[in-house]
Amino acid sequence: MKNLILIGMPGTGKSAVGKALAARLGYTFLDVDDVIYERTGKTLKELLLEMGVDDFLVLEGKVGASLDLQDTVIATGGSMVLSSGAMESLRKNGVSVWLETPLREIEDRMPEDLWDRGIAAPRDMTIREIYRQREPLYAKYADVIVVSQEGEDATARQVEQVMHTVGMSLNN
Repeated sequence: MKNLILIGMPGTGKSAVGKALAARLGYTFLDVDDVIYERTGKTLKELLLEMGVDDFLVLEGKVGASLDLQDTVIATGGSMVLSSGAMESLRKNGVSVWLETPLREIEDRMPEDLWDRGIAAPRDMTIREIYRQREPLYAKYADVIVVSQEGEDATARQVEQVMHTVGMSLNN
């Protein structure tokens, strides 16, 4: 069985939707941010402060590329799409779903200091600038695009419905 890879901006609910999807599909759930914490013993914010954005992105890309999973819903970090190697590796055994959320909703969900949230971007970038930088990459790597719904269960159902409608299956 293939994996389901959730991509999208921070604040789109990848983790919450991923848990709901995993429960609905009988899959395991994995949050890449948790894997990074398990491997380093540090939060994203701590890593960004210690390593800087560029080195953090290298680390995140290596973690993404190292995952060899099956029957798993994978919630990637919002910046995973900046690593083409990681995205290509993840998509070899998975269907990539972009959880698209309107920018104004993302802006409402984000703290003033984006580094408090552990967002991998230069400190002077706004969430709008980050969105504009990453949006073409989400589109590039998405097999399916789903507009986030109100509530993670509704979005999880929407992902399933869109995949069914376009004839996509997680079976090999």
